[in-house]
Amino acid sequence: MNEAPSSRADNGLFWRVEEACRAAWPAESETVVDGWLLRRSGGQTRRTNSVNPLPGRRGAGPELFDAAEAHYRRHGQVPIFRVTDFAPDLSRELHRRGYSVQAQTLALKARFDRPGDWPADGVRLSEAPERDWMELRDRLAVDPTIFRDMVARIRHPKAFAFARAEGRTVAIAFGVVVNGLLVVESVATHPNFRGRGLARRVVGALMNWAWRRDAAGACLQVLADNEPALAAYAALGFDAELYRYHYRFAPDP
Repeated sequence: MNEAPSSRADNGLFWRVEEACRAAWPAESETVVDGWLLRRSGGQTRRTNSVNPLPGRRGAGPELFDAAEAHYRRHGQVPIFRVTDFAPDLSRELHRRGYSVQAQTLALKARFDRPGDWPADGVRLSEAPERDWMELRDRLAVDPTIFRDMVARIRHPKAFAFARAEGRTVAIAFGVVVNGLLVVESVATHPNFRGRGLARRVVGALMNWAWRRDAAGACLQVLADNEPALAAYAALGFDAELYRYHYRFAPDP
């Protein structure tokens, strides 16, 4: 896999991907504090319950930490900062304050440099998640009610892909096209049907769909140690690592 260039020259692309991923997974509330975005939805999802960098000037003083920590504590949540490797402004101070590191994640990109003919045999698409789609997602993940509310907030074109076997839905994913870029989310396969290439097919169906909507490429976020997922995505052309990020969790007060 190609790593992101060490010079970080293409920050414009990185911020574009950040914006697209936020739009594809919108938070219930967002508050800007000193150049940082405080996202909150409740539940256990880190992405929509963390402090995220915004482009431009960003503060790094005690006022930022006081505001962020008070914001999340007020809602009974642990303060979390999401730290990207192209905007690592707070890393040293977070370490000094005793924030722990979790969930090293990669942002990957695939270019659409061929017609939309990615393998997608037996995969169907819908404009909204059908009952079986949601049942599988609920079984394999947490916060089902919060997830449903999040999906309802998406304001960009979206599609839900699913593959069926033995009379039930066994693989799912959804995609959102934001400013010509497909964001792939919630890729999951029932444990009894893994290893059959189903994840590649549901993602391939979303890539075909996005191609028809004139998307120029696709991006996704995946845990750095998820080797099976990385192999599946590489086979679909997600071979460019844009950047990495991780989460920093506040210590007990």
